[in-house]
Amino acid sequence: MNPDVQTVRLTVGQAVVRFLVNQHVERDGEQDRLIAGAFGIFGHGNVAGLGQALLQNELDPDADGGAMPYYMPRNEQGQVHAAAAFAKAKNRRQAMMCTASIGPGSLNMVTGAALATTNRVPVLLFPSDQFATRVPDPVLQQVENEMTLDTSVNDAFRPVSRFFDRINRPEQLIPSLMHAMATLVDPADTGAVTIALPQDVQAEAFDWPVEFFKKRVWYIPRTPADPAAIERAVNLIKKAKRPMVIAGGGVKYSEASEELREFARITGIPVGDTQAGKGAINFDHPAAIGGVGSTGGDSGNHIADKADLVIGIGTRYSDFTTASRTAFKNPDVQFVNVNVKPFDAVKNAAQMVVGDAREVLRALTDQLRDYRVSEAYEQEVTAEREAWLAKTRELYHLDHQPLPSQLEVFGALNEMMGEDDIVINAAGSMPGDLQALWQAKTPLQYHVEYAFSCMGYEIPAGMGVKMAHPDSEVVAIVGDGTYQMLPMELATVVQENLKVIYVLLQNHGFASIGALSESHGSQRFGTRYRAGAGAPHNEDGDLLPVDIAKNAESWGLKVYQVHTMEEFRQAYREAQAYDRACMIHIETDLYGPNPPSSSWWDVPVSQVSRIESTQQAYEQYKQNKARQRHYLK
Repeated sequence: MNPDVQTVRLTVGQAVVRFLVNQHVERDGEQDRLIAGAFGIFGHGNVAGLGQALLQNELDPDADGGAMPYYMPRNEQGQVHAAAAFAKAKNRRQAMMCTASIGPGSLNMVTGAALATTNRVPVLLFPSDQFATRVPDPVLQQVENEMTLDTSVNDAFRPVSRFFDRINRPEQLIPSLMHAMATLVDPADTGAVTIALPQDVQAEAFDWPVEFFKKRVWYIPRTPADPAAIERAVNLIKKAKRPMVIAGGGVKYSEASEELREFARITGIPVGDTQAGKGAINFDHPAAIGGVGSTGGDSGNHIADKADLVIGIGTRYSDFTTASRTAFKNPDVQFVNVNVKPFDAVKNAAQMVVGDAREVLRALTDQLRDYRVSEAYEQEVTAEREAWLAKTRELYHLDHQPLPSQLEVFGALNEMMGEDDIVINAAGSMPGDLQALWQAKTPLQYHVEYAFSCMGYEIPAGMGVKMAHPDSEVVAIVGDGTYQMLPMELATVVQENLKVIYVLLQNHGFASIGALSESHGSQRFGTRYRAGAGAPHNEDGDLLPVDIAKNAESWGLKVYQVHTMEEFRQAYREAQAYDRACMIHIETDLYGPNPPSSSWWDVPVSQVSRIESTQQAYEQYKQNKARQRHYLK
């Protein structure tokens, strides 16, 4: 090291913490800490490395330049889900770090990493690794590869991380952390950032340049679009007779909702939404037509079917949005894609407009002040909106017997939650029903993870979202299947005194996959929680004696057990007044009903079968499959 450079002697783990507490992020003149806190489960590999560093910081944060708040989770996958939910709720302005011990502890984070990268939300992961020196070899929990000694289970993070590195010498940390921070704040290419830390390297001391730990501000850019691309998009819009917008998560992350509402007000162009984009435009805006695609509603899908121009803003066009490429049935349909990521902007042979959603919407609105859709088209949009709003009111108040439907539970929550309260969900049949029916008035209110649709997300997500928005009422809707996969973060919620309302829908099975199985000829095989002899996986049997309400109470939650919708509404009012985490437990009908479907999703059916139901399902599948096409205009 240059003798003229001032240094400080720290371990690698200590250097990580000191560096992170001094990193800040800025967008639109607003500045905050980039890494808001740390989750960590400790074992061999990090207990005396990053664990010691976090303890040292907690005891004397001033020495590091600031505190790194620490939260003690119970499951490694759960902590990453909580971190992802926090970043999503913060519109990717901040992130959390997570660390775990070597072997199974760190490998448990892989699913969370995949969720973060698929959803394009930033999380910072420090999985512990085997010894860099390789003196203790093989170390406990090391998976050996006879072809090379240069791999560990942490290499499984490579395909699900946006940035991956392994630190085998202390000085490698300096460029690695700089690239890591740049990836975390990248509006186009963010996701899981993984830095594997061998356990001996974590504890190794090094003389670090003091400058490495100075306050550093990372700026989130707002990239304007090329004026020529704006001009080409405007020309296509002005020629269109039936244009529509599909608002994706990029609108919310760009915080461009106000600009989207103004664009729709000026032009009259209807706006549909994806799961990630719901709430980007308020549901009661005259141009809002609701969800589009496989889990969309009639209003959005009927407009999409006839659209001659689709303006995708901040969407990646998942197969749910395109209904597995059977939506947008107009043979002459064209696309304009506004996206900060060229990879997404080029999809569907679109006219690409690469840039920040807020900046592009402002530019388009300025260029389209003399344009408006026809009066006849506006009337059609209004009629579709009103018909679907009426259907939603009907489904929200079914008085379904003998058990309530989950749609009625959603309706009660939708009507009782405030504009700045937040509903959370991720997997099963519930996200589909929510996208079709939920009426979001603000971008904040709707938090559904559907890019990875990961069962087990909702409970830790409630924790992460509450950390991001402590003044909001956070309501996580959990199915009994999801609950049994990952309930343990309830202990963390109680330990950290986080007020989250969990709504547990008990229907004794996998409702979503059961319905999918039945509709595709597989007779709900392996989807019902039933006991019995003979063929218990395909026949009714006794309900299992699993008591989720008592289990939740054992984690420290107050539980309201209700049976009717009137009792549910009363319980929710009591839960709102309660000052700690609680759960409302209600049994709902496993068999629906669900919103009427006006779309399709490609789930292949066996081409040959001895089962008659499968044979019939395959004939229907062939008919639907025939409607698929690439969009190449």
